[in-house]
Amino acid sequence: MSLELATEASSVVLQSGAAGGAALGPAAASAIAVGLAALAAGYSQRGIGAAAVGALAEDESLFGKGLILTVLPETLIILALIVVVLIGL
Repeated sequence: MSLELATEASSVVLQSGAAGGAALGPAAASAIAVGLAALAAGYSQRGIGAAAVGALAEDESLFGKGLILTVLPETLIILALIVVVLIGL
């Protein structure tokens, strides 16, 4: 029953939004995109950072690999910012 109501409600929202134009401006859409990219990078760094610290506690020669793997998710935010610049905001 609730799935049917959700389907009907979403179709009503989609039908009413189609005639009104864009729901978000380009600045708001790009802010959401960069914000979600930052949340995803932070979430991935949580696990990677914990694993890197654990590996570093056991073997100090793994510092370089741990540092690279910890910084790697930040490229997601950099790419999101590049996309925003290329779109033209």
